[in-house]
Amino acid sequence: MAKTAAKAGSQKDISRFRWTLKEMNRNKVGYVMIAPFMLVFLLFTVAPVVVSMVISFTDFNLLQTPNFVFFDNYIRLFLDDDIFLIAVKNTFVFAAIVGPASYIMSFMVAWFINELEPKIRAVVTLIFYAPSISGQVYLIWGTLFSGDSYGWVNATLINLGLINEEIQFFENAKYVMPLCIVVALWTSLGTSFLSFIAGLQGVDRSLYEAGAVDGVRNRWQELWYITLPTMKPQLMFGAIMSITGSFGFGGVVDALCGNPSVDYCAWTIMHHLNDYGGARFEVGYSSAIAVVLFAIMMGANALVKKLISKVGS
Repeated sequence: MAKTAAKAGSQKDISRFRWTLKEMNRNKVGYVMIAPFMLVFLLFTVAPVVVSMVISFTDFNLLQTPNFVFFDNYIRLFLDDDIFLIAVKNTFVFAAIVGPASYIMSFMVAWFINELEPKIRAVVTLIFYAPSISGQVYLIWGTLFSGDSYGWVNATLINLGLINEEIQFFENAKYVMPLCIVVALWTSLGTSFLSFIAGLQGVDRSLYEAGAVDGVRNRWQELWYITLPTMKPQLMFGAIMSITGSFGFGGVVDALCGNPSVDYCAWTIMHHLNDYGGARFEVGYSSAIAVVLFAIMMGANALVKKLISKVGS
């Protein structure tokens, strides 16, 4: 009986293999069309990740032949590198606030804009999207919170008699992280915001009529049972973009506070990675940092995917 079952399983595998080959041959034009993208994706995305994982077990410095040190980089990272632990804490704090807040804000703004007339919708979309692509955002916030009397916030507080001397906002550890979070939120209405608008525009209006017949009575029920389940691909894409942006926010800190920030109060994993990889050329160690960051982001993506799968259920 065991031999019969094994033979049946083998025949099933062969038939499945033949069916796969037949389908590939039938859709060979499609495979040829996606081949350039897959080649670029494998060459510039998958291959660097795999190479980084391998290099993370070495002491490679770009000049000498890499020597395998196995888990020494990871042991040093978690047990001997105090600055890395500060970077992990700051990154998680930033991601926990900016990631969900920017995601929800992007969707709510997109939902509001979707209710407007088409011509007005285009103008309002541009207004909300502009900060994410404008290079002058950091200049504006830098001017607002400048540490001299010409800074608008300092000047206003002095004129109101609330302070006697200027506050060095970007040189005071108490203010640096909150200000960076606010600026990050200000610029967070980017690609995910546009994807949400596209998703809302693509919802079939007849679904709302069917929902009304089935007992959907208000806009919130429409949102939960019809709108969100219909646009799950856009929700997932927006979540991935929000997670990627929240874990890689080093540019905001560099533009406002310089590098490094005072007392490492806004030092992140990305800063640590760039420091060891781009300044010290400890490529093996920086690859270990990159692998840790990659694992954290993959875990966050898996968690978000699980949460989004429950929408509308």
